[in-house]
Amino acid sequence: MKQRIFFNEVATRDGFQNEPAFVPTDTKVALVDALGECGYAKIEVTSFTSPKAIPMLKDADEVMGRIRRVPGVEYTVLVPNLRGAERALEARADELNLVMSTSETHNLANLRMPMAHSFAALSEVIRLVAGRTPVNVSLSCCFGCPMEGDVPQKNVLDWVARFADQGVRGVTICDTTGMAHPAQVSHMVEALQARFAQLQLTLHFHNTRGMGLANVLAAVQGGITRLDGSLGGLGGCPYAPGASGNITSEDAIHMLDAMGYDTGIDLPRLLAVARQMAGIVGHDVPGQVAKAGRIGDLHPAPASVQQLRSQFA
Repeated sequence: MKQRIFFNEVATRDGFQNEPAFVPTDTKVALVDALGECGYAKIEVTSFTSPKAIPMLKDADEVMGRIRRVPGVEYTVLVPNLRGAERALEARADELNLVMSTSETHNLANLRMPMAHSFAALSEVIRLVAGRTPVNVSLSCCFGCPMEGDVPQKNVLDWVARFADQGVRGVTICDTTGMAHPAQVSHMVEALQARFAQLQLTLHFHNTRGMGLANVLAAVQGGITRLDGSLGGLGGCPYAPGASGNITSEDAIHMLDAMGYDTGIDLPRLLAVARQMAGIVGHDVPGQVAKAGRIGDLHPAPASVQQLRSQFA
């Protein structure tokens, strides 16, 4: 058996926040509860941000208060600032996920402040929750920025080091706008593991240019054991022209299962949930395995085949 891979489901936060039609609170709670039974290591449930900024997640407190927590699953939330962190602590989040970009232009466009200001604000959050709740930092645009171009690997590693020095438990390296390619991913994960073996290192890919699963494979073959994914492939960055969503959780898990990796996921159960996603968001979703079935799901041969067999017997 190959190594264990741990999946973090982000559809209920990263995926939903880009949807135009509000997903009812009851639906969100039911979805998180269903996902909790599938074998995920983490579920990013929601974001404690301003309801004016992201109306889709205005029910964050209620959702966190109503979900059924499955032992062994961490229920993580995104927080943008101290107020969000305080709300997350009140909601008993198992982990706080903080976000900033490694591109100054993207950080200004997405978070409306320079990187230095973001780092200062997130440092305050880290100090607030120190010793109380684990912190993960998600770094955006680690493989390139659609407005600036190349983001040097050294810059990414320097930002990881600054947060590691503050005692965060983990860092997620994000291909926010789908600019990564497998060779680049291989170089990145080699450098990360050489310097930051003490951190929970997670890779977060988008499928904007069709390389999402190839990048997943490069990361896993390079030794990465934690990945983000979004059920149905929901999500996307508004600052990446033509951007599609995150890698599709069920497609990535199916691929790794087929290759002999232990994902810990009950894939038939997950696919049953994935087939509900189009109805939940009111439109088709990119996921393929939920539509086509697993590699091993066989279909009856056409009646004409039996006739031909008889003819050529």
